[in-house]
Formats: sequence, C-alpha cells, structure tokens
Amino acid sequence: MKPRWLAALILGAAVGNAAASGFALMEQNADGLGNAYAGGAASAENASTVFFNPAGLTRLDGNQWVASLHVISPTTRFTDRNSTTAGAPLTGSDGGNAGNLALIPNFFFSHALDDRTRFGFGVNTPFGLGTDYQEGWKGRYQALKSDLQTLNLNPSLAYQVNDAWSVGGGLNLQYAKAELSSAVDFGTICAGSPLAAACAASGILPQKADGTTKMSGDSWAWGYNLGVIYAPTADTRYGMAYRSHIDHKVKGDIKFGKPATLPAALANSLRFSDTAAKADLNLPDSLSISAFHQVNNRWAVMADLTLTGWSRFNEIRIRPDNGAPDNVTPENWHDTYRVALGTLYRQSEAWSFRFGAAFDQSPVSDQYRTARMPDADRTWLAFGAQYRPSKNSHLDVGYTHVFSKDVGINLASTTGGNLVGSYQNHSDILSGQYSKTF
Repeated sequence: MKPRWLAALILGAAVGNAAASGFALMEQNADGLGNAYAGGAASAENASTVFFNPAGLTRLDGNQWVASLHVISPTTRFTDRNSTTAGAPLTGSDGGNAGNLALIPNFFFSHALDDRTRFGFGVNTPFGLGTDYQEGWKGRYQALKSDLQTLNLNPSLAYQVNDAWSVGGGLNLQYAKAELSSAVDFGTICAGSPLAAACAASGILPQKADGTTKMSGDSWAWGYNLGVIYAPTADTRYGMAYRSHIDHKVKGDIKFGKPATLPAALANSLRFSDTAAKADLNLPDSLSISAFHQVNNRWAVMADLTLTGWSRFNEIRIRPDNGAPDNVTPENWHDTYRVALGTLYRQSEAWSFRFGAAFDQSPVSDQYRTARMPDADRTWLAFGAQYRPSKNSHLDVGYTHVFSKDVGINLASTTGGNLVGSYQNHSDILSGQYSKTF
C-alpha cells in the first residue's frame, strides 16, 4: 500500500536544479545555511546534528526540538543551438524555466537518556529533483517532467566516551517516489517503419503527432549514518560523519498517451503498451570532515570538506514487465567534493550573525549532461542571523544564492533527436527555523 500521508510530508521536496550538486539536498537546518553548511559535522549547535553528525547529540543539554522550513527558488533555462531530429530542426520553444519552486520542511528531536547517552530523531528530505518543461519545447522527446521526492526517518543514538570523544550512529528508513515523462515522436517512428504510408495518410508525420510516456513508482529502502567528534579543548572540535548509500528498487508502471489515428499495429505493440515496470535508484554515500574553532567570545570559524559517491549513479534503466526492451539513459556520474568556509559573530546574548561560502563540484560530465538533470558546478554565498528571545529558544533565518556557470548539452537519442544548446542555472534559498530546549 502506498502511504498517502507521506506525500503530504514531502510536499515540495522535488527541486528543480537541486541546491546541492546532483540532486542532493543539504537544506537540513537554517542556522547551517547561514554558514553555507561549513563545519556541519563539528558544529552540533542543535538537534539537527542528527543528520550532520549524530555524535554531536552529546553536546546538547536536556531535550530539544528543531523545526525548519526552506524555500528554494531555482532557475533552469535552456537556450537552443540548432537541435535536430531525423535531419530536420526540432520545433518548439526553449522550454521556459524548468525549475520548480519548493517548500522543504524538516524536524529533529533530541532526548537525554542519561549523563552520557542521547537519543535523536529526524524527519527530513535528503534528495529531491524536479524539472518541468513547457509541453511543446524542443527537448520534449528527451524530457518533460522529472520528479524525485524522498522522506527520511532517522532515529539515532550518541554516547560520550570521555570529555574529548563522542560517537554516534543512526538508521535511515527512506521512502522515495519518482515520476519521469517525455513526449514520443510517433511521426518519426512511424516514418521509419513499414507503416509509413498508412501513417502519412492518417496525418502521423514527424513532430506532428506527439504522444507521451510516463513512468511513476515508489520504494522503501534503508541505510545508516555514523559519526565521531573529537574536542581537544573547549574551544576546538573536529567531526567526521559518514552516510551510507541507499539502493531503492522502485516499482510502478509505464503509461502511454497515443494519437487516436495511430495504426493499430504500432499502437498495440509491446513497446508502446501500458505495463508495470521496475527501476533501480542508487543513491550515493558521503563522508564529511569538519572543524569548528571558537576564536574568542564573539567570533568562531568553521570549515568542511564533503566527498559524495555519485559514481554509483551510472544510468537510468526502466525495465518494463511486458517484455519490451529496457529504456536506458546513460548518466555515468563521477564522485564529487564540496568545500565550505564560514564564520559566526555573536554581537550580544540575543543576536548572532553568520557568513559562509562554498564550492560544490558537479558529478555531471559535459558529454553526459541530460535535460532531466542539467547539473553544473555551484558556488554558494550565504549569510544568516539568530535571535534568542530566551535562553531556551532560538529563531534562525538564513539566505544563500547559488551561482552556476553556463554549461552546454549535446544529447543524442535514437528517438529524441539531437538536443544541442546551453543551460543557465542558479538558485535562491531562504530558510527559517525555531528551536526549543526543555
């Protein structure tokens, strides 16, 4: 049974041109956003450390909950450079802004079991993708809508070994829901078949008789995360955190929309028949190494290096159950790194301000860039503020602009023609958060 209540919790988790490279989502708290998530595995300022490093739970007193909401406004625009199919120009628009405005919530909780042991729990969205092009755009045979939503449940435990060392770990129970759609050029397909004459007589001509195909499905899978924090002094700490890969076995169906006048021999073929289907979704592991140093009673600095194993994402392969050939899109992503630097300034007991910058490497090579995920290297510039109305409650806001360089695409397909052009990507992220200790 598909849990419909989950769909409400992950509303908006599909993000066009996701804020982190690939389709990862780093937006797990608002205070970290203000530092471009520098020092994420070492800062451990609130219960959101469940995600960044569960060992950090030992640094929290009493019980605490943290709720945050992130608004991501991405821009993904294609510019055509003489795209063709079957020797003719691809018709249509450039697709408009394929990015989707997203609202992403997350929630974290920590509880002190005893003087050294802490329990934590998180509800978050670690991955999301959403590109949605205008129906008649030039790349419609490559992609129309691409939608990935995830929900992650993350119970965790942490133990303080001594004054310097803490360790922690958690289980990740993850739900994923995906939808991929594109147009089908039945005119060109029919023109290259023995039915060419019948198709022409019925008006089934190249780029004049488009149909659609849509694959949708969902999956549950699990993984884990581990962390350690070493604090040699009260002012300095180092953190290392690992999140495992998660392999989803997505099950769903493929449905086709076909022109009414399409010859029956083609319309009823296995290749274009509705069917159940399966697909693998191999999500990457990651390793973060962070440092945090309190320079004086006002200033702190932090840094982070995160490595992500995107090379596990080497293709999108949809396997129909009716015996039709697999639908395969090569991806061949490579492993990436992300580096970030940040600073925190405490103006008073009530007010603090944050600044940060990061470089986030894209896993996509130019030769394998697709219209579904036209990813590029990203540079983050971030700032944030925290207001503490009382000792036990904090309000945080953060803002980041993510710059991406313009990148090219030259994507050939036997059924979709040759999509040639460039992409312009950037994102704005605004986050708010409330935390309460009790």
